[in-house]
Amino acid sequence: MPQLLAVSVGRAAPLDARAGDGGVRRVISAIRKTPVPGPVTVGALGLDGDEQVDLSVHGGLDKAVYLYPAEHYPFWETVRGQAGLAGALPHGSLGENLTVSGLLEAQAWVGDRLRIGEVELVVTQPRSPCYKFDAHFGFGWASKMMVQSGYTGFYCAVVRPGKLAAGDRIDVLAGERAVSIEQAHRLKTRRAASRSFLG
Repeated sequence: MPQLLAVSVGRAAPLDARAGDGGVRRVISAIRKTPVPGPVTVGALGLDGDEQVDLSVHGGLDKAVYLYPAEHYPFWETVRGQAGLAGALPHGSLGENLTVSGLLEAQAWVGDRLRIGEVELVVTQPRSPCYKFDAHFGFGWASKMMVQSGYTGFYCAVVRPGKLAAGDRIDVLAGERAVSIEQAHRLKTRRAASRSFLG
């Protein structure tokens, strides 16, 4: 049975990111998320207390809430260790709002409904990481590793606002099951590779 392990929110704060010329530029991001106790209210545009800076990446109605499977955490701890950044990662470290178990990308389908506490979400799309993820994670190939591994997590829209809390079970109501998050990620990656090859 899928379960919600942690609920995390973040505020906009400066983040030092590597620029294309090899220098460093300071940007604003809310990618740093911290688990919060107790029930959290979820509205149409996301979690109470969570900020979203670049709405093209995370935010708006279709990408209001970001879920990430806890099963991928050991992979990221290993990758960070190889980059010289050892240590356990707390929930929220991938920039997710909801850390979940028992719901991987191959098991989540675009259009599926997720009932968690009082809240109902609908699965919309996989995450496409950007340079801010590299800066947040501390090494320059983190986003590339997310794309190659397919460990993207996924975004949801909010169908029914309400409260949820860590420990809530996740009831999955199947949609039409045409495309899984895993398949959607592969299709998106293939299209991007084709565009790069063609021109």
